[in-house]
Amino acid sequence: MGHSHEHSHSHGHGHGHGHGHDHHHPNTELDQATLAALDESVPDRELSPGEVSRRGLLRSAGILGGTAALAVTGAQLAAATAPKDGWVFQQGSRPNVWLAGDHHIHTQLSSDGMYRVIDQARHAAAYGLDWLVITDHGGATHARIGVDLVNPQIKAARAELRDTLIFQGLEWNIPSAEHGTVFVAPGSREVDVLKQFENTYDGSVKNASSNSPANEALAVSGIQWLGQQVDRRRVADALFLANHPARNGIDSPHEIRNWRDADPRIAIGFEGAPGHQAAGLPKPLGGGSARGYYGNSPNPNSFPGYPAESYRTWGGFDWMTATVGGLWDSLLAEGKPWWITANSDSHVNWNETARRPDGSSQEQFNRDGRYMDPVYGNAVNTTAGDFWPGYYSRTHVGADRRDYLAVMEGLRNGRVWVDHGALVKGVEVEVREVGNRYGEPLGGALIVKKGRAIELVVRITTQTMPNWANFVPALNRVDVIQGSVTGPVADKDTMTAPNTKVVKQWDTSGKRGTFELVYPLGRAEEAQYVRVRGTDGNRSQPGYRGAAVDPAGPKLDVVGDADPWVDLWFYTNPIWVLPK
Repeated sequence: MGHSHEHSHSHGHGHGHGHGHDHHHPNTELDQATLAALDESVPDRELSPGEVSRRGLLRSAGILGGTAALAVTGAQLAAATAPKDGWVFQQGSRPNVWLAGDHHIHTQLSSDGMYRVIDQARHAAAYGLDWLVITDHGGATHARIGVDLVNPQIKAARAELRDTLIFQGLEWNIPSAEHGTVFVAPGSREVDVLKQFENTYDGSVKNASSNSPANEALAVSGIQWLGQQVDRRRVADALFLANHPARNGIDSPHEIRNWRDADPRIAIGFEGAPGHQAAGLPKPLGGGSARGYYGNSPNPNSFPGYPAESYRTWGGFDWMTATVGGLWDSLLAEGKPWWITANSDSHVNWNETARRPDGSSQEQFNRDGRYMDPVYGNAVNTTAGDFWPGYYSRTHVGADRRDYLAVMEGLRNGRVWVDHGALVKGVEVEVREVGNRYGEPLGGALIVKKGRAIELVVRITTQTMPNWANFVPALNRVDVIQGSVTGPVADKDTMTAPNTKVVKQWDTSGKRGTFELVYPLGRAEEAQYVRVRGTDGNRSQPGYRGAAVDPAGPKLDVVGDADPWVDLWFYTNPIWVLPK
């Protein structure tokens, strides 16, 4: 079944420009035909009549068969506009539409998953998501047949849910580190590229999970290989984001930097908030585990510099992101993009009644590459730790249009804000020269004449609709976080940004509708960045680096007692200011 456009008005995007989804009809048929036509490694005889026709059109327009070709797609565009002045980002463009999504979702093709692709996709659409990425675990069985088996399910779901963008990806066991999302643009080679990547670079498949320089190098090679597949036009685009980075302490700061620098077109960020948010629900409402399943302690592969507190979530967010002046800020202070997202990591969902059928065992999974289809279980599962995609966590991407490549480009450009529990309906942030009407949006860099007065503008649309726990959340505070750009670090294990702190806190309680907050940033004298977060204000404490840095940050989540619905936050990606 398809789903109507009605959902687009109920899931809280910031349509500040007055452009609802109905002006951005997706045309996935067109997109896939174009993608296939653009892939010159595929001969004409292997294309459908529609794709041959499209290719003819592209040739007659001079787009194919010449050097102009694919400069229109994401990674190539990034390469074509590579920095000449040392800065790796460029001025952004204002998005035309905000599209909510989730890049971390499992199915019956994961050894710890349960649902079909259509189960996940249909719930994601119903809960208001515009795009999603299917990311079953990498590993021997998945690499052998799972990556093939999931593709027909994804294609069927794309055909069924024509308003929903469904990417194929996988959850990469990053050699020597944690997990990560890898996904590609749909096209005739999506399975080939993912399968070759998994068989060559997955830490589990290659027995390369433990810490070693060789395994770290394998991870870097994997990211570079993905970039090469884009350059060779085997796929139109590919992205990598690290998942739950602080969960086990095994993503060291230097590894994160090495991934980022391996190919910044491909490696673009990490989960600011992990999935498994229902895991913190106290008993008997939930399983009484750790929010995000962040209940761990150091192991032999953990980076020794990480403190005990980094193994917990803070207000549902990963310590690397939640700590003002911490690891994420230390990456931003280098003047290089590194973005955050928020996802469900859905495997088996809380308060749900499905179960695997009798006979669907690990042995059966290993043989067949997937579990059998779920059946009605006649009991509510209150101990599962996950929410359906879109039920609690959302990654909002500012896109030029509603299609696959535009979502990937929006992610790459950092036009992203994330929230929990549908805390707000819309967030738009700009930095502009005082007196100018428009400035740089999220992920952008305002290049401004030195000494000019600049200001931060935050436009919030408060929530008017109940969330999926059936209450209307209230945004009670908005914070501005500002930091200096100090350039590349000498020590790649640096995980603090001493000049970054909260510089403004607005009490927004009682505000309704769309309102604007303006914070003067003074005169543009030095390179800097600003980012924004907001909260319902229910749970706060001084930040990990102290009250002088963050007087009322997110609170350290307690294992067994961290109800995610009473602790809601949104975070934005940064905007840079580059005086010249």
